[in-house]
Formats: sequence, C-alpha cells, structure tokens
Amino acid sequence: MSIRPYRDIQRRKSRRIMVGDVPVGGDSPITVQTMTNTLTSDAGATIRQIEACVEAGADIVRVSCPDAESTGALKEIVRASPVPIVADIHFHYRRAIEAAEAGAACLRINPGNIGSAAKVREVVQAARDHGCSMRIGVNAGSLERHLLEKYGEPCPEAMVESALEHARILEDNDFHDFKISVKASDVFLAVAAYQGLADATDYPLHIGITEAGGLRAGTVKSSIGMGMLLWSGIGDTIRVSLSSDPVDEVKVGFDMLKSLNLRHRGVNVISCPSCARQQFDVIETVQALEERLSHITTPMTLSVIGCVVNGPGEARETDLGLTGGGKGVHQVYVAGVPHHRLRDASVIDHLVEMVEKKAAEIEAEREAGTDAGPDAGADAGPDAETDTPQGAKLAKSVAAAS
Repeated sequence: MSIRPYRDIQRRKSRRIMVGDVPVGGDSPITVQTMTNTLTSDAGATIRQIEACVEAGADIVRVSCPDAESTGALKEIVRASPVPIVADIHFHYRRAIEAAEAGAACLRINPGNIGSAAKVREVVQAARDHGCSMRIGVNAGSLERHLLEKYGEPCPEAMVESALEHARILEDNDFHDFKISVKASDVFLAVAAYQGLADATDYPLHIGITEAGGLRAGTVKSSIGMGMLLWSGIGDTIRVSLSSDPVDEVKVGFDMLKSLNLRHRGVNVISCPSCARQQFDVIETVQALEERLSHITTPMTLSVIGCVVNGPGEARETDLGLTGGGKGVHQVYVAGVPHHRLRDASVIDHLVEMVEKKAAEIEAEREAGTDAGPDAGADAGPDAETDTPQGAKLAKSVAAAS
C-alpha cells in the first residue's frame, strides 16, 4: 500500500501472453493500441501511419486484412514497423494463415466465424508455427444468432457466453496464448460484459468502447467506460475507438492511463480553466506549451496556474510550476518551492527550456544507470515516482535555465 492508498488500483490477476516482444497481462504495464485506417494493401501509407502512431506512444498497432492484397503487403509492413502488428481477420481463415506467415504478432479473430473445425485447426497451427498470439474479439453488433435467440438482444450475459464459447474452441486445440475483448458502443453494456468476463476467466483482457464516435464525444464516452474498468483493475491492453486520426486514439489512451497513474509518458500539464483573476493568458500559454513539449517522453509534471489562489498549492505538488503574479511578473517553482520570478514575454520559451533541460538530464542519468530503479524513464509503470517533487536535485538541474 502506498502513502496515498486512495490512489491505489489493485489490478485483476491475469495470465500473461506475448504480442511479439510486448507482454500483455500479468504484471506487465497496460499497453496502448490503435488501428490504422489506410488501405493495408498500400504498404507505404500504412507504414507512415504506424510510425506516426508509434511516435505518439503506441505499443501495438492493428491493421485490417480483408483480402489477399492486404496480407500480401503485410510482410513489408511487419518488417518496417517498430512495434508488433496485429492482423484483423474476419470470416476468411486463409487470411489468418497468410497473416501468420507474413509475420503478424497476433491474429484478431472469432474462431466461431472462420469456418469448420478443420479450418480452425489450420489457423491455430499457423499461429503456433509462427509464434502468433490471438485476440478473441466479441462485439455486441455481431453476436451469434443462437445467442440473440436465447437472450433476445445483445446483453452482458450473451457477450460473455460468446467469448467463453470462442475460448473453448482454442482451448480444445490446446492453444492458450490469447486475450479477449467484449466490446459494445453502449457504455453500460460494455462495462457489465467486461466485469462478467473478468470474473469468469483469467485470460488477459483487451478493453475498449467500440464505435465510440468522433474525437470529443468518443473521448468522453471512452473515458467513462474504460476509466471505470481501469479504476476497478480490469484491463491489460486498451484501444480507444474514435472516428479520428489513429494518433488521437493513442494520445487519448495514454492520457487516460496517466490520469489513473497506470502509465507515465511525457509532460503532465496541470492547468486552471482561467478566470478574471488570471495574470497571464493561461489558455494560450497551455496550448503553446502542450504543442512545443509534445516531443518530450520523459515523465514530468508542470503546473500552469493563472493566479495565487491555487497556484502555490498546485506548484508544491509538481516538478515545475508557474503561478501568475501582479504587474506582469510571475513566480516559477522548482520541486515545489519558489525559485525565481519571470516576466510575461519570456514565459513560454523559458518553461520549454527548463522542461527540455530537465528531461535530457533524467534520460542521461537513466542511461548511465544512476536513476531510481528499472521502471524510471520515458514510459515508466505504475511504480514510477511521480507523486512527489524531485527535491533539491531538480532545483539544481534547472538553475542554469533560469
């Protein structure tokens, strides 16, 4: 138990599988996935989108393989991708075999809809031969007819039953390297289905709210459903499904995990909504800082508060802080304590310089093996030290930037 037990999340105990070289489940960090929306047969465009997603923080990327042209391009895509590739397969068992042979790290399938038992055995053998794991992907919009007839409509019980039926097919073929998802566009249905599945099995769970909508509405809907599951300890890998750029999905996913202290990557900006008391343009400043600091992957906290009402208190809990002051002169905090004053004109450039300098120092220390433990760094897990300021050491490191 930590010194702040109200922040503790007890993750559900699940078995661990590998998606390429990325562990999913067990005690592994919760991974962030997305899916390309290019034509997979256009290998160049797909690779460029994958690279953009990886730069944003994606751990795993899925591509759709609806035809032979797509699986034909998969070998080039897998070879160029810096992260494991999941091949999304529906109905055509040959596509699954081709994807495994092309080097896909994981096959997203429903064993029950790819044909006869003999075809399932062929797919399982191909996965086994080529080191593929699988994901059983149940969706409320495509439940089996016999389950709809039994339950009358998509419901949590029907989705869990579907998942377990598919799992038994793989287990009957002595294949156990798989994860499961039970997605729905309805938040209540998805959450209840995942809760039921979490109680029924120890396989790792891929969580998400499917077809959540556009960037704003989809982010809200996903955050409510996935946030509730993650806070309950349910979820080993996540995908935020948005009608938007896949890079947006990755950013929202990471922000979700950062908000729950489950993953840490980049600068976490704590900022006020601003009001008549603000002593500088908070909104403009935060927008500029988020854009100019987007390349930083080192976990850090930065508070930007427009006045002295909450500014000093927020700054006390962050690595670096800025609080608005009178007559265009503002207070900069380092490691929670006042450090120096700053005038309006130089606020953004100055803070960017301070953050970049500290990030470079942290990374240099980590590479030299002098940083605090194996979880420190650009993508630290839930045990990373992010709850307290860095102390005098941080103050010294940024002194030159002031």
